[in-house]
Amino acid sequence: MQYWLMKSEPTAYSWQQLNKDGKTGWTGVRNFQASANMKKMKKGDRAFFYHSNEGLEIVGIMEIAKEYHLDPTDKTEKFGMVEVKPVAAVPTPVSMKEIKATPALKDMVLVKNSRLSVQPVTAAEWKQVCKMGGVK
Repeated sequence: MQYWLMKSEPTAYSWQQLNKDGKTGWTGVRNFQASANMKKMKKGDRAFFYHSNEGLEIVGIMEIAKEYHLDPTDKTEKFGMVEVKPVAAVPTPVSMKEIKATPALKDMVLVKNSRLSVQPVTAAEWKQVCKMGGVK
């Protein structure tokens, strides 16, 4: 299993909305590096749901429900999407400030390239963030 982090502005699409919907297509990604990361995702992989711009925190855990395929919102047909479903809320959301203050997370992509909307997370980083957030 691989681990990921996917960012969304809560005013555009929030963790609460994903829970209400039950699953969604992660559309609208127009960055080649983020898109390349989605191409590597496998069904069953886990991803953190990160509220960007407002909140700046990891609030939930998702599962990749459907692997990379064309994004129907992209008229150029250059970019794709994955489908995700909620797994669990993070009991205590983990803020960007806390992540930056944790030495074990100093090399996390979120710290080094905070603007990237879809990014890999190492197994050690996943475990550390889950511990910080009270995830069993």
